[in-house]
Amino acid sequence: MKTIAIIEDNKDVRENLAEILELSGYKCITAENGKIGVRQVREHKPDLILCDVMMPELDGFGVLKILNQDPELMHIPFMFLT
Repeated sequence: MKTIAIIEDNKDVRENLAEILELSGYKCITAENGKIGVRQVREHKPDLILCDVMMPELDGFGVLKILNQDPELMHIPFMFLT
C-alpha cells in the first residue's frame, strides 16, 4: 500500500484529503505543521508528500529545503498544496 504524507495546518482540509485518499486505497500520515511533518516524513518515509505552503512553526518551503538536504528523503515526490 502506498503511503502519502499530508502536511497541512487547516484541520478540515487535512482530514478531508486524508479521508478521500484512504477511500482510494492509500495509507495517509498527517501533520498540522511543517515541523511535525518533517518528523513524520523521516519516521515513515512516504511515497508522496502533499504540503501546504503557509503554515506555523515551519512553512512549506522550509520543509522542502530540509527534506532536499537529506539523501534518504530527497527522492520522495513533493507537491505543494495552497
